[in-house]
Amino acid sequence: MCGIVGYIGSGEATEYIFDGLKRLEYRGYDSAGIATIAGGSMDRRRGEGKLINLEKKLRDEPLAGTIGIGHTRWATHGRPTEFNAHPHTDGSGKITVVHNGIIENYMPLKEKLIEKGHRFVSQTDTEVLAHLIEDEFDGDLEAAVRAALKRVEGAYAIGVISTHDPDTLIAGRKSSPLILGLGDNENFIASDVPAILPYTRKIIYLEDEEIAVLTRAGVTVKGLDGNVIEKKTETIEWNPVLAEKGGYDHFMLKEIYEQPQVIRNTIGGRTDEEHAKIYLEEMALTVEEVKKLKHIYIVACGTAYYSGFVGKYMIEQLARVQVEVDFASEFRYRNPIVDETTLVIVISQSGETADTLAALREAKKRGAKVIGIVNVKGSSIAREVDGVLYIHAGPEIGVASTKAYMAMLIALILIAIQFGRMRELVDVPEARRLIRELKRLPRLIERTLADVGDLQEISEAYFEARDFLYLGRGINFPTAMEGALKLKEISYIHAEAYAAGEMKHGPIALIDRNMPVLCIATKSDTYDKVLSNIQEVKAREGHIIALVTEGDEEILKYTRDVITVPETEEVLSPIVNVVPLQLLAYYIALRRGSDVDQPRNLAKSVTVE
Repeated sequence: MCGIVGYIGSGEATEYIFDGLKRLEYRGYDSAGIATIAGGSMDRRRGEGKLINLEKKLRDEPLAGTIGIGHTRWATHGRPTEFNAHPHTDGSGKITVVHNGIIENYMPLKEKLIEKGHRFVSQTDTEVLAHLIEDEFDGDLEAAVRAALKRVEGAYAIGVISTHDPDTLIAGRKSSPLILGLGDNENFIASDVPAILPYTRKIIYLEDEEIAVLTRAGVTVKGLDGNVIEKKTETIEWNPVLAEKGGYDHFMLKEIYEQPQVIRNTIGGRTDEEHAKIYLEEMALTVEEVKKLKHIYIVACGTAYYSGFVGKYMIEQLARVQVEVDFASEFRYRNPIVDETTLVIVISQSGETADTLAALREAKKRGAKVIGIVNVKGSSIAREVDGVLYIHAGPEIGVASTKAYMAMLIALILIAIQFGRMRELVDVPEARRLIRELKRLPRLIERTLADVGDLQEISEAYFEARDFLYLGRGINFPTAMEGALKLKEISYIHAEAYAAGEMKHGPIALIDRNMPVLCIATKSDTYDKVLSNIQEVKAREGHIIALVTEGDEEILKYTRDVITVPETEEVLSPIVNVVPLQLLAYYIALRRGSDVDQPRNLAKSVTVE
């Protein structure tokens, strides 16, 4: 969840590291720090809160040195205070560590170290790592790191520097992402690509229980046994400009407006309208395997989970396979019924979501074939699945996911059409029609984004609300859930979503003149049913905000707070309908003065359980 950046070269380490940490702010954090070595001495600066606090300390007391490590921390053990902020040192102050993850056995390790005379100054599990390395040190820093890591249980991505070996930076990982960046007489470590993209595009992905020894001259990767491992160098295609705001006030707004192009990128060359074909060879599934499927699980967390819920409707409608959607955090703990006739689809923007990665491994252990829908190439999930469908959304900086969610929906409808064709349930005319409608979606969304006046007016009317209800039916029930999640995430307004038909079974008790109710009432087979729900809300003086298809005049009998979207196929409607819900959440949050890109208590990539 946190950010790690490390540098060794000929430049001022602090400049590279601080810049990298700023590029990782989207991951969420509550404190930050940097440590460097200069003239044989270790020095560090740490600060609670945002990076601006650390920046002030660095201005007042600069850090020199051409080797260093930095960290943005999200508290898991110990309060978010300066003394709990990373980097952490051993008792001598000669070994310094930054760490992402959770050391599950840190308490027994700490007790043994205290018995040996080690003194601890923080409440974190990370400090144990620094003392463990000190405990194992016998003149060889690399050997001490390897020995220490063999003693820990849990997840880690670490960077280590020491005055014992001031020209070496050591990194290691297990179940927490870490990459190496290769430069010209300088090398880097980082939690994620954007941190080092301005300086190098040559990347090595560390695997579990691998360590890296970085000097100015080069990088060597080894196993915990000390044996050298040959690693492939990847070249990253992202342009650093993609990670900048590009003139928008917030990354989230920029990413909402990027969605038409994201759809085009995700579709790419995967469709052939003339021959009614979808090309998804990267899923590594044969026609025979798809025909034999009896059960599909879609497993994900947060926004990705809601995309999977939409995918359930899409796949069941077009391919007629039973689909169950599961929270990754629950999947592996409930003894799921999975075997070789089961397909598991895991969805993760980062490809590093800890719960989803664990669910993936559980599914494979039980004999299921697993495919991934992932944004980040080379991520842990992408490497471990049997087949992967990259969504090509590019870097997503805003913590509240928008364009990645959109790309996930596109990936899922492509899968649904493909499975429908493979199972001979979607004929050529229907496939052609769906592919044609898919290609229209960017233009439809551009129309929606071209006129947001109604959304701004509605946000002005309701930004002071304490609670919201979102209602949807069928394939747009998950859209209601995603809309409510966005409002909660960035405006801090309590919002709940319900299947509209369930309103009378409890939620209707909440409705009064103080309750805004957003109803997704676009053209569908259940439009009349949703209209009936809207009438029930109006009868109880609830404030209705209606999301409807262009040209709907009937809705004006019940409310003037209307948001319109262009008409499309019902199975594709969640792709269009979610955009105004993203914008409504954005404008309400903006009116309330919230930190849109970095909402409180949230992190972009949840890489610990």
